[in-house]
Amino acid sequence: MQSAGNTRNAPLPSAATQDMGTPKVLSAAEAAEAGAEAAEGEDPLQGLQWDLPAIKADKAHEKSLGSAKVTVGVIDTGVDDTHPDIAPNFDRDASVNCVTGKPDTSDGAWRPGADESPHGTHVAGEIAAAKNGIGMTGVAPGVKVSGIKVSTPAGYFYTEAVVCGFMWAAEHGVDVTNNSYYTDPWYFNCKDDPDQRALLEAVTRATRYAERKGTVNVAAAGNENYDLAADEITDPVSPNDGTASDRVIDPDECLDIPTQLPGVVTVAATGAKGLKSSFSNYGRGFIDIAAPGGDSTAYQPPAPPATSGLILGTLPGGGWGYMAGTSMASPHVAGVAALIKSTHPYAPPAMVKALLYAEADATACTDPYDINGDGKADAVCEGPKNRNGFYGWGIADALDAVTW
Repeated sequence: MQSAGNTRNAPLPSAATQDMGTPKVLSAAEAAEAGAEAAEGEDPLQGLQWDLPAIKADKAHEKSLGSAKVTVGVIDTGVDDTHPDIAPNFDRDASVNCVTGKPDTSDGAWRPGADESPHGTHVAGEIAAAKNGIGMTGVAPGVKVSGIKVSTPAGYFYTEAVVCGFMWAAEHGVDVTNNSYYTDPWYFNCKDDPDQRALLEAVTRATRYAERKGTVNVAAAGNENYDLAADEITDPVSPNDGTASDRVIDPDECLDIPTQLPGVVTVAATGAKGLKSSFSNYGRGFIDIAAPGGDSTAYQPPAPPATSGLILGTLPGGGWGYMAGTSMASPHVAGVAALIKSTHPYAPPAMVKALLYAEADATACTDPYDINGDGKADAVCEGPKNRNGFYGWGIADALDAVTW
């Protein structure tokens, strides 16, 4: 018999476990101005979405918006399915609240509470905001999206909830999951610790089961500018629901889950200039693919007409706003994977991932990488153009996803 593992310490009721960020809310005046300048055939806010042309999603939409038979499950803080950009594409049957580790399918259980993070709703809009003449456009605006809520009100993503989320996706026809979080309370789960090893094993089994049932799992690489291929990393935040202390870990033995698990697509972030975002984790052999996640405009200002170096998304209550992070990069890849699945409806996960990587635009290492211009390298990229530590196989390509 194996240990079940201790999933948590005494939770702290204040402050969320992970910095999901506070979105920069798009004002009514900004939205009206963008709408007045929108090109024919575009949703009103599409001109603010520099990220869509960055992965050729605008061109992809001329050929396909994706299939309504494909569902992307947003394993996150909850999704507001009443949002006018999400409601047309929402899959209620594939939505659930898994916070306790047991599925709750009561109406609206998957929505974030009034004081909870808008993170999951933002992610859902990036993936599948409908092309309906309202607001913004998702990467795959014709596919379905479901809300799989796994975060506690305080913002903790505990193992039992995450496992429930993957199992739910596996059993309810979810084709792609997006995972823009790490599993609490450990940023990295180390194999030489019995409790952490048990948590690692539990989530590994769940992701593998989901993949066997036909689900492609996509996850954010993290926002600490860690070199995941380094000999050691100092983790200062674990356990984040107790007393954290600096601990030196070996990235080969201590994994950020689910993103570093076998079979999971690990996504790094890029900014508006196409460079690795200043915060994005990286590492040769760890990063599979890259996509727009935004960055400070001080580092990577966008080209007009976009006004922000961040990523536009939907917000609970019917609004829109900007956020940045590998959390925003991952849903772009999930959306592209959904377009691939739409184009190849019988493709198993291994084929979807193979196409995702083969279709990516190979991007050479940024060398030197001095993102703040102070004359010192802020990170070191290693590897060839088509498989390196910053961009993996390259930057995701939505146009190829609907034409190959």
